[in-house]
Amino acid sequence: MLLFWRVFGLNTVVLGLATALLLWAPVTVSVPILLTEAVVLVVGMGVMLITNGALLRWGLAPLARLTALMATVDLLRPGQRLPVAGSGEVSGLIRGFNAMLERLEAERAASSARVLLAQEAERRRIAQELHDEVGQSMTAILLVLGRAADDADGPLREELYQAQEITRGSLDEVRRLVRRLRPGVLDDLGLVSALTSLTNDFSAHTGLRVVRRFDAGLTVLDDEGELVLYRVAQESLTNAARHADAERLEVALEDTGGAVTLTVTDDGRGIETVCEGAGIRGMRERALLIGADLDITSTPGAGTRVRLTAPLSRKQL
Repeated sequence: MLLFWRVFGLNTVVLGLATALLLWAPVTVSVPILLTEAVVLVVGMGVMLITNGALLRWGLAPLARLTALMATVDLLRPGQRLPVAGSGEVSGLIRGFNAMLERLEAERAASSARVLLAQEAERRRIAQELHDEVGQSMTAILLVLGRAADDADGPLREELYQAQEITRGSLDEVRRLVRRLRPGVLDDLGLVSALTSLTNDFSAHTGLRVVRRFDAGLTVLDDEGELVLYRVAQESLTNAARHADAERLEVALEDTGGAVTLTVTDDGRGIETVCEGAGIRGMRERALLIGADLDITSTPGAGTRVRLTAPLSRKQL
């Protein structure tokens, strides 16, 4: 039924009932009108308006649900759809909106995949240049400073040794940046070893205590899935260090029956409402890349939990 005929039909029902009541009810109108008759007419008008409003609200409820979904839909949370019943104008509108959401979600997932893959390729290139050029240059500087310090006398030797230590510290920082940009251990030894190295570096750099719980014999994802898990863990640890004011974190990797679940929990201050900045939205985009579910919960005074549930691949540890 078209929306016009639906509204027209509802109003016709209300007016028809009101007319039938006037015909059958023993109510008359005097001239001039009496107070009791005026009260009856006003009450009848009120009942008619209330009935008409209730019927219209019922008839237009699908449009209200559609409006609510349009105001809250988020392409980073796919699967939001409205049920469709019948074949009328409103049902066609809802079907068209659901189809549009499917197309937008598919296009968003494809574009996010292209962006993230390009980002990883650029990180790999920068990490390689830092390792091959900057790292080697600083290593050569260390050797030159060492030889110069051995041949120098007195105060100059101490200054050269000091410059050597500063250079060595800078070289260590460059190597740490290279590992953050592209974890070679992930490619060489797999996800568990990469997360172990990540948490060790994080604990040493921030001073926070990190507890690991990794299931033995995990069925893991393909290379793309492993990289998504690693990046989500990396971003979760970074957010905890910057914002949570935590003392202890727990990183868990477990087989939950048909899926691999990564959970990062901190004992920080938590927040009432999770504010989704660039970091969290980036994690959601990575989750979409492999069809994973990302859930972030935070309780004031009880910390924050980030849980990523990713479908399993056929690859075995």
